[in-house]
Amino acid sequence: MENFQYHNPTKLLFGKGQLDALKTEIPLYGKRVLLLYGGGSIKRSGLYDNVMTLLREIDAFTVELNGVEPNPRLTTVNKGIQLIKENNLDFILAVGGGSVIDCAKAIAAGSHYGGDVWDIVTKKTPVTSALPIGTVLTLAATGSEMNGGSVITNWDAQDKRSFGSIHTFPKFSVLDPELTFSVPRDQTVYGIVDIMSHVLEQYFHASTNAPLQERIGESILRTVIEIAPKLVNNLENYSYREVMMLNGTFALNGTLSMGVKTDWATHMIEHAVSAVHDIPHGGGLAILLPHWMAHVAKQKPEKVVQLGVRVFDIDSEGKTAMEVANETIATLRSFWNSIGAPSTLADYEIDDKELELMSERAMVATTIGGYIPLKQEDVKAILRNAL
Repeated sequence: MENFQYHNPTKLLFGKGQLDALKTEIPLYGKRVLLLYGGGSIKRSGLYDNVMTLLREIDAFTVELNGVEPNPRLTTVNKGIQLIKENNLDFILAVGGGSVIDCAKAIAAGSHYGGDVWDIVTKKTPVTSALPIGTVLTLAATGSEMNGGSVITNWDAQDKRSFGSIHTFPKFSVLDPELTFSVPRDQTVYGIVDIMSHVLEQYFHASTNAPLQERIGESILRTVIEIAPKLVNNLENYSYREVMMLNGTFALNGTLSMGVKTDWATHMIEHAVSAVHDIPHGGGLAILLPHWMAHVAKQKPEKVVQLGVRVFDIDSEGKTAMEVANETIATLRSFWNSIGAPSTLADYEIDDKELELMSERAMVATTIGGYIPLKQEDVKAILRNAL
């Protein structure tokens, strides 16, 4: 285990009826609010009206920015920064899923920076302060409601990057599982894949002696595997939604990464694919992660075997490590297929024309990934196998 420091300042307000907490939480930070949200789903569900009523009850001055993309774009971040400065706003309320929250974090950091916010996203400039953020979560997936990370797409440059800072942790997050009832089946599936992928990116680490972190990750995976088939066939079941929502939060709130050198290569590869083709993040992960796992298992199968035995209950007796590893990968793929996740890049009409560009965009450093460092030719091989 590596030395580590852990600090998570986000206050969670979990359960039915927690939306009313906006009236007490927001005034702690300001009353000139940028209300940030995505498409029209929060209006169709009635959530928008409820939020606006609460904002009026605390006499908040509110400016809206809607239309945040599923892969939030730099242009939208810049619009938000402009609105903050033009209206002297002092708080951001993000109502939506991880994309809206990620966008809020970039706006919050960029509004305190005099230069191009892309400098922050590409880590050329550190975040030293940010506008306070609160969130109302409507999709269990990214865990962005309880971490400081953000992923932003520069569509003009066909580049997608991530950054993180202690300054961009939400001050509070409202997690009412009922607010996820309206999430359609396909988006629910993408969220499930994203949650599992977050665990796996940390489970496959390059450190030793981290049994607690691994066991916590295995518990999350087993819980998701148990609940997911029930949830996708009963989207308005509160019990299933609340379990999935809490799994999503704990998959990426820093607990699993304590003291370990995590991987994240699959996320970097998926970011490259969706920067070029704008596909759903969870869909891309479902396609790519089993191929990444097959690639690294050729060199280091032990953790894949451990995953198969502990999470998927695979019987390893009389089998070689590679046989168990291959069975594990096939079982993961089969599970994701069973709930409706895609299997190949061809499912999104992606062919080999831009393999070079996508593999190049994935290389945010000379090598990527902690478990087995990947070079560009490794990334290209994974992408080719995923076609």
